[in-house]
Amino acid sequence: MDGKLDYRWHLRKVMADRGMFSTTDLIPPLADRGITLSTSQVYRLVVERPERLSLKILMALLDILDCTMDDLIEPIAAAGTVKKPRKAAAGGNEAPAEGLGGLRPKRARIRGVDLS
Repeated sequence: MDGKLDYRWHLRKVMADRGMFSTTDLIPPLADRGITLSTSQVYRLVVERPERLSLKILMALLDILDCTMDDLIEPIAAAGTVKKPRKAAAGGNEAPAEGLGGLRPKRARIRGVDLS
C-alpha cells in the first residue's frame, strides 16, 4: 500500500445526533461502565482527535452512543507529503534561500589571539 492512512474522529457529531450537546454528558454513562475521566479528559476526547484510545473507552463509547466504529472513525487517505527541493552541490551557483533575502552570515575569523 503506497499511501498512509489517516482518520476523522466523529464523536462530537455522533453525540449531537443522540441529543448530547455537552461534553460533560458523557461523564455519568462512562462512570456507570467503570471509566473515570476528568472533565478535561472528556473534553479533549470529544473535541480533539485522539492519537491513542484504550479499547475499553472505545467500547464504552460505542455502547453509550449505540453506534459502530464506522460511525465514530472514518478512515481517509493521508494528504501527500510535500518533498523539499534538493540543495545544489557545494560551490555551485545557488539561488539565495527564501526568507533570507540573499543575506548569509560571514564566517568568523580569529586574528592575533595570544594564548599565553
